[in-house]
Amino acid sequence: MGRILSVDYGKKRTGLAVTDPLQIIANGLVTVATSELFDFLNDYIKKETVDRIVVGRPLQLNGEPSENLARVEQFVNRWRKAVPAIPIEYYDERFTSAIAHQAMIAGGVKKKTRKEDKGLVDEISATIILQDYMRSKGL
Repeated sequence: MGRILSVDYGKKRTGLAVTDPLQIIANGLVTVATSELFDFLNDYIKKETVDRIVVGRPLQLNGEPSENLARVEQFVNRWRKAVPAIPIEYYDERFTSAIAHQAMIAGGVKKKTRKEDKGLVDEISATIILQDYMRSKGL
C-alpha cells in the first residue's frame, strides 16, 4: 500500500500533505513554489510509493469555478499525461484556508507567524483536504 498525497495548488505556492503508507494518518509535508511543484512531485514519487494524488478543486461558495481553477486543471492534465500510472482526482477545497487559519489560532500560532509564514496555511490546507478526502472514502 502506498501513500495518498494531497495538493493545495496556488498561483505562487502549493501546499502538500501526505498519508502514512497505511493511509491512516494525514500529515503536512511541505509548501513548495508552484513553479517547482511538478519536479518536486516527480522526485517524491521516486522515493515514496504514492497510490493517488488528491488536488483541491477551487470553487466559489456558489459552486462556480474560481479564478485558480484553470491553473489547477492545467496542472492536473499535465500530470495525467506525464504520470498516468498514479491517478489524480479533485476534491472540493472550499473553506480549507479559513479552517486552516482557525486551526493555527486554536493551536496557538502567534499572529506574527501567521502573517509571515503564508506557506504554513497552504500546508495545513492540504492536510485538511486530505483528511476530508480520507473521511469521505471511509479511510
